[in-house]
Amino acid sequence: MNKDLLWKIVYKNLEPDEEGLREVICALGNGYFGTRGAATEALPAEMHYPGTYIAGLYNRLATYISGRTVYNEDLVNCPNWTYLTFKIRDSEWFCPSTAKIISFRKELDMKNGVLVRDIRFKTRRGYRTRIIENRIVHMAYPHIGAISYAIIPENYSDYITVRSMLDGAVLNMNVERYRQLNSNHWIAHKMGQFADNGIYLSAKTSSSRIEICEASKLRVFAGNKEKNPRLEVIRHAEKVIGQEFRIFAQRKHPCLIEKTVAIYTSRDKGVRDPKVSAINAVKKLKRFETLISSHKQAWFKLWDKFDIQVEGDAFAQQVLRLHIFHLLQTASVHNREIDAGLSARGLHGEAYRGHVFWDEIFVKPFYTLHTPEISKALIMYRYRRLPKAREYARANGYRGAMFPWQSGSSGREETQVMHLNPRSGKWGPDYSYLQRHVSVAIAYNVWNYWRLTKDEEFLEKVGAEMILSIAQFCASIAKFSAKDDRFHVGHVMGPDEFHEKLPNSHQAGFKDNAYTNFMMVWTLLKAREVLKIISYRGKSRIMKKLKITPKELKVWNAITKKMNLVINNEGIISQFDGYMQLKELVWSEYRKRYKNIKRMDRILKAEGKSPDAYKVSKQADALMIFYLFPLPQVQEIFNRLGYPLNRQLLARNYDYYIARTSHGSTLSKVVHCFLSKVLGRQKDFWLWFVEILKSDIYDTQGGTTPEGIHCGVMGGSIDIVVRCFAGIELGDEWIKLRPQLPDKWRRLKFKIYFQGKWILFDITKSQVKIHIQKGKRRQDFLAFEINSKLQYLNAGRTFKFSLKNR
Repeated sequence: MNKDLLWKIVYKNLEPDEEGLREVICALGNGYFGTRGAATEALPAEMHYPGTYIAGLYNRLATYISGRTVYNEDLVNCPNWTYLTFKIRDSEWFCPSTAKIISFRKELDMKNGVLVRDIRFKTRRGYRTRIIENRIVHMAYPHIGAISYAIIPENYSDYITVRSMLDGAVLNMNVERYRQLNSNHWIAHKMGQFADNGIYLSAKTSSSRIEICEASKLRVFAGNKEKNPRLEVIRHAEKVIGQEFRIFAQRKHPCLIEKTVAIYTSRDKGVRDPKVSAINAVKKLKRFETLISSHKQAWFKLWDKFDIQVEGDAFAQQVLRLHIFHLLQTASVHNREIDAGLSARGLHGEAYRGHVFWDEIFVKPFYTLHTPEISKALIMYRYRRLPKAREYARANGYRGAMFPWQSGSSGREETQVMHLNPRSGKWGPDYSYLQRHVSVAIAYNVWNYWRLTKDEEFLEKVGAEMILSIAQFCASIAKFSAKDDRFHVGHVMGPDEFHEKLPNSHQAGFKDNAYTNFMMVWTLLKAREVLKIISYRGKSRIMKKLKITPKELKVWNAITKKMNLVINNEGIISQFDGYMQLKELVWSEYRKRYKNIKRMDRILKAEGKSPDAYKVSKQADALMIFYLFPLPQVQEIFNRLGYPLNRQLLARNYDYYIARTSHGSTLSKVVHCFLSKVLGRQKDFWLWFVEILKSDIYDTQGGTTPEGIHCGVMGGSIDIVVRCFAGIELGDEWIKLRPQLPDKWRRLKFKIYFQGKWILFDITKSQVKIHIQKGKRRQDFLAFEINSKLQYLNAGRTFKFSLKNR
């Protein structure tokens, strides 16, 4: 395959049923805002959805439904800045979905961050026209978007009318199951024009009172000369402002329109008046060719850090780059100036209402190992909401900090109270807020950021307080029972989500979810370790602030030795207390009847049954433990608790749960992929990895990707490459390397940033090259274990090692 094509996703025809998926795959963003890759000529409809989303811009609305009023906070669909179309004389306005298309090409250029469309169409009169669009969301200038739109008459000369708009009449309508809910977030629209062919549109969210302003400017070129056609300003319904002009287009001579836009909000750092900021910014913008040049330079610098090069597997190479591309558009270095978390579905759509979940745990290594500032910025989003997490804990009778399962603007619990089952059409209660494991996931992310960066100042001022506050919560939710001399955690849900309560129980939640209990023990152990690492002054300050007493520390220690895990006689770790008493599901019958059974919860409920009664899981739950930690670390904690564990028991648990999991979440594929590699099941490992790669680009979950990317599976795919194919295990002061490339792969090349040093890995089946760049830390070497031998490699040199046959 041509090497350039390894940087591109290309669609060569217009497929109405696939347009929603392609809009997400071709979305552009820069961490501050993201815009779906919808046709510029299209208004929101069943086929097209031109959404734009700004990181952290939420609004809350009330809806009366199913006999009660519910409140939901959403990542708001912002005014559409991309709208641009034309018509020839008195014909219809051009739109790809209604025109007679001769040829079509939509190309996402990931290397340069450009969306390119090349369309030829024919009118009823026989006029043939070619359109070439280049679109960017500027990676260096976070508030800027731009479009270059060339109209080329192929067999005629005639007048054309061009229309550009800023469309404020937008709703949140991307997710079908939310459409019964109130979705009109914008009020107080204002609009106008300014010098230099500019217009602006401002609006305000109805409850969060965030003001946005979009300012756009048009420049027109024909015959290599800039034209100044008379621009007519149009307004519609007090929510839309646009410009129209008429120009004579000559046969085979391009008419080029350049549309630039600046977007600012009242929550932006240092912005007093979004209107003034937007207008001033767009006035200063130069030609599209100048903008795209600096935009490409910004992407070049990013790819130099983040690219993964694979030789021998074109599909894997393309998709891994697609995943890197979209993660960099979801969160970037601009997040240092933005108070926003990592939306589980990116800045690409409205699924999960743009909320922040635990998915970060799958994505943070990607950012930390390449640009730690991004990870730090995302952690700071959580840190600023630490007071709200403490308030949430107190409200539920706990100490410390309990973070919400779904987080948005303020840090309060944003999990919906009612959930629609699209299969049955019925609304029912949502108990997923009981997933208290999100707090320990945050502690895990904080610890690993520190471990991989050795950012001592961060740990002293931020990280220690977060980990210790979460540890307080863990200790307060764990209750001691004299009956079995064990601590127990009740009223929680694990990652599974299909199970909400025990059969015939009136109370939601479970006792002793294995994953939650294990993670709480780990958090308490790390909290004690943090107290040993930070300075004496820092320890005194944090102990006083959090009112942690020596007596409390003794309780923490007791919990780490006596936390309960339910394990049966065969060594199967029970997902929760009572799981083993549930009924078995006849999986073959359901596969035959429904084909796609990933959402078995919805299927069972639509049949009048409950997943609570069966051994059926949405995704890996107990097995998550072995994804996050090497087996020796898990064994150490199990043994500390008094439970045996070995590789054979891990294999037994893997086989047990994989037979009872529907993989209704893409995250499940990541966990099972990793564990199949740990267990040496190479065939299964490769099949899982291919499934991971297919997840979003082919929308294998069946209609979920058009609602937004899955950040977790994208981050997970890169984690699998680093930990499994490259065989990298990052210790506290060393790196273990045991590469094992797939049969198809000839070469794997990438960089990571570890404890202040860039390390370049160049791996083939027979050899590995390692180059360590000199870093800021005094220590000028790193310890590596290669071929089971410990070696100290000096920075500034390249080392080659032959790999033993495996």
